[in-house]
Order: sequence, then C-alpha cells, then structure tokens
Amino acid sequence: MATHTMIAHSSSSALAASSPLKETLPLFTTRSLTFPRKSSFSRLRLRFFAEKLSQLDSSNGCASLQDSGEHLTEEHDTKEESSTLSITVVGASGDLAKKKIFPALFALFYEGCLPQDFSVFGYARTKLTHEELRVMISRTLTCRIDQRENCVDKMDQFLKRCFYHSGQYNSEDDFAELNTKLKEKEEGKLSNRLYYLSIPPNIFVDVVRCASLRASSVNGWTRVIVEKPFGRDSESSGELTRCLKQYLTEEQIFRIDHYLGKELVENLSVLRFSNLVFEPLWSRNYIRNVQLIFSEDFGTEGRGGYFDQYGIIRDIMQNHLLQILALFAMETPVSLDAEDIRSEKVKVLRSMKPLLLQDMIVGQYKGHSKGGKAYPGYTDDPTVPKNSLTPTFAAAAMFINNARWDGVPFLMKAGKALHTRGAEIRVQFRHVPGNLYKKNFATDLDKATNELVIRVQPDEGIYLRINNKVPGLGMRLDRSDLNLLYRSRYPREIPDAYERLLLDAIEGERRLFIRSDELDAAWDLFTPALKELEQKKIVPELYPYGSRGPVGAHYLASKYNVRWGDLEDA
Repeated sequence: MATHTMIAHSSSSALAASSPLKETLPLFTTRSLTFPRKSSFSRLRLRFFAEKLSQLDSSNGCASLQDSGEHLTEEHDTKEESSTLSITVVGASGDLAKKKIFPALFALFYEGCLPQDFSVFGYARTKLTHEELRVMISRTLTCRIDQRENCVDKMDQFLKRCFYHSGQYNSEDDFAELNTKLKEKEEGKLSNRLYYLSIPPNIFVDVVRCASLRASSVNGWTRVIVEKPFGRDSESSGELTRCLKQYLTEEQIFRIDHYLGKELVENLSVLRFSNLVFEPLWSRNYIRNVQLIFSEDFGTEGRGGYFDQYGIIRDIMQNHLLQILALFAMETPVSLDAEDIRSEKVKVLRSMKPLLLQDMIVGQYKGHSKGGKAYPGYTDDPTVPKNSLTPTFAAAAMFINNARWDGVPFLMKAGKALHTRGAEIRVQFRHVPGNLYKKNFATDLDKATNELVIRVQPDEGIYLRINNKVPGLGMRLDRSDLNLLYRSRYPREIPDAYERLLLDAIEGERRLFIRSDELDAAWDLFTPALKELEQKKIVPELYPYGSRGPVGAHYLASKYNVRWGDLEDA
C-alpha cells in the first residue's frame, strides 16, 4: 500500500507541472480582441474560434475579423507542438463507447478540436483486431456536422488513428503491453494520456490500479474519466473514492455526468448572471417553486438487470437532476474558474435538507394495451426479478435552508415508460399581489402564473409564459409564450454533451465535472431515504406504460400548493 501511495504522489508531482491550473497560456491578441493568460479557453479552442469567426454570416449580427482586416494571431508553443495525446476507451466494445464516446471523439476531430498528434485506443476483453475495431466504430460515426470538407475522407483519417488492445481489466501485464503500444505511437514525445472508463463500477478500481502502475505517462499528464454510477449510497461512494485515490490524485479524476454538458444546462449561468431581467427575481421573494422534470417514453428494454440494481432515484435524480438544481440555485461565484463554481454548488448541497420518505412518491410501470398494441410491464422484462420493488418513477420535494431559497419547494420528477420524452426546468413565479385582472382568471390563479421554462431536451429552447390580452373589443386574457427555440434561432446542430465534456477533460477544464466533496454532499441527501425505502420494502404505486405516472405525484405536489407545469402542455 505504501508503494502505491508513493507512486501516486510521484506521478502527481509530474502532473502538477503540467496542470492547467499552473500552466501559462500564450497571449492571443488582435487590436480589438484580447484573451488573458488565465482565460479558461485552451489553445485548441482559440484556434477553433479564430477559424469560426471568419465563417460567421454578418446577417447574424457578427462581422468577421477578415472583413474588418483584423487577424487572430497565435504564439506557437514548441512544447505544445511536440506533445502527443493518447485516448484509451476502456470497455471499447460496450454500447456507451460505440454509440457515444467514439462518435464524440470523431466530431471533435472533424471540428479540428483535437491536437495534431493523437491516437485512440480501444481496450476490452473482447478479442478484436485493429481493423475489426475500425469497422465497429465506423457503423456509429455520422456526418451530422456541416459539410465543410468531405466527411468520408475525415472518417478514414480518424479511423487510421484508432487501434485496439485486448486484455483483462485486472491484469497489470496486459496494461504493461498497452503501455508499450502507446509508447510506439508517442514516438518519444511528451505524452498526455486520457482514460475513459466505459465499464461497470465494480471494476473501476482494478482498471485504475493497472493503468496507474503500468500505463501512466512518465513525462506528461494522466487523467481518468469515470462514468456514473459512483456507488449506491454514501458508504459505497466514499469507499470508491478512497480506493481511486490510492492510485490517483483528485486532480486526475474526472467524474462525468453527461447532463452537465447539455447546451441548456451550460446556459443556466449565462441566463441568470448576464441578464438583469432575471437576476433580481432569482429568490424566494419572486419564485414560488422550481420543478425539475425528466421523462422517458420507453422502459428498460433489456437493460433491466443493470437498472434493477439502482432504480430511477440513483440513476437520474441523485445525479442529473440534483446537479442541475445546484447550478440553478447557487450564489454568484467569484469567477468562472472551475473551483469557484464547484464550491458554490457544494454550498447549495450542504444547505439542503436530507430527503424524507414523506416527501417522496415512488412508482413502477405495469403492462398496458393501447391502440391494439401491448406494452410490457417492468417485471415482464426477463432480466428483472418478478418480485422487484425497484422504482421506475419517483417524485420528490426538496428544500434549501438559506436566505435566498428558504421555503421554496424544489420538486423533482423522473420516470420511465411515460407518455413523452423530455427534460426541463420549470420556474413558477409568485402571483401578482392585488392583481387587477384577478376576476378574469376566476378562482384558478395558477392560470395567471408567470413561468420560465428551460427545455433541456428534445427541441432545446427557453420560453417565458406571460399573461396577455387577446385582441378584440372585450377584455379576455390569455397566456402566451415568449419563445427562444434553438433550432430556429441557431440552425447549426448543437454538439453532443459528450463532445463538450471530452474536450474539457483533454484541456483539464473541471468546471463540468463532479468534485469528491460535491459527490459526498449529494449522496448525504439521498442515502437515508434510499435505505428506508429498501428496509421497509415500500411497494411502488403501479402506473400504466405510456401514462403520466402514478397519481401520488399529484398529491405530493398539491401538498406544497404546486401543480406540475408539464400538465399545462398536455
């Protein structure tokens, strides 16, 4: 154990030298545009944006630098040019790697966001050749990005950078062989290595141990992206963190929650902190409740074996929805630096009351026939135990004990096999005091509620629901939407969340990754209720496949004088 600790520390000292927190970035200037040395933008992104600026259409309100005779210059760093990047996808034959990770890496390559000298390795137990891996990857690559050059040629170029090594996840010898292959591609240059663990959590530590001891970079940085779930409760999560830190420093661990890479989640802080129209309203004085809603219109579909170990609360609420809540509710950070933002999120989580069983509703979908088609129930899945009590739906009310949010209910709702697919944040504002038009809404004042909706997926958009007079001689009021639909305003396709997060990990930008104390605080909120659910064997309320979920969710909302906002969109 002492040896392991010493190796981790010696490795971390080398890493510290190349850490993006300490490295000095070159200064990029034009006569009208200056990026400071401490900018969170990397060299790659600056180069990328410089190329894009010249392509912007002036009809979008942006004049290109070329049109104005300005040029973005770059001070070349010879050390940067002589370095290599090796990306190893561990679990390369799995669905996540095939459907998300490799396509995201290709998109980054296509956009020119990867360094000139890079290679991609797949690592798994499956026996494959380099060519078989390339064929497998090619089936999921798409030319979704605007055609600036031949996409097929770019695919061929990318696939030539992809290689495969078969090995066991707990074999140091196999990782030593991987290390030899990585060195061959690095050709003695400064080597930076990124490992993406697209594998079950029970083998995280084995892989990290082998990679750290046998396949770490000796002269550059080594980083590891860990895919959720991060344990099942506070104890297992803490144990996982302790084991990982035997071989890695906290700065090397990138805990990924892909929802933090969603465009509209990224836009949360911009919407709030750069618009005076919203910032003064962001408190208990004007906001009546906040709703975080996630729904899928399909069931487990053969993944029941995995899902049954975790359930909807661990799979969606404890990470995706809670992370969005923390970003939404945090105080203004000192800066946009990763640690300043993550520290504010931790403050929010530590200010929250642990979830109570009486503030939660759980459900499970059952078989249902509609339109002559039969839909299976959760326990009809052959990979799910017939007597399973695992929730496929949950609704919860949570509260933040601080001056800004005291008394404001934050309602979460997440479920599978519901009537629609989507994820959104709904902010319902308080009623207008002494509303002159109260009689026009009769007794249902909720119809007069202003509501801000941030639709994360699909059809990304932001709309503000306001009261408006219907044209005519009478006085009839209507609720109208001021709508920013992204596909109309920004016709270019939005990058996938994994593209943004992979690029951030390559650049050492940790803002959208979860810190260990943040993870601890999140589990502390959910662990007591999760244990009580399992110990008391709470039977979930059944709801039909394709419905709006269990009726109990509506009673929970009404307990706090709230109506679910998505009902209005029925």
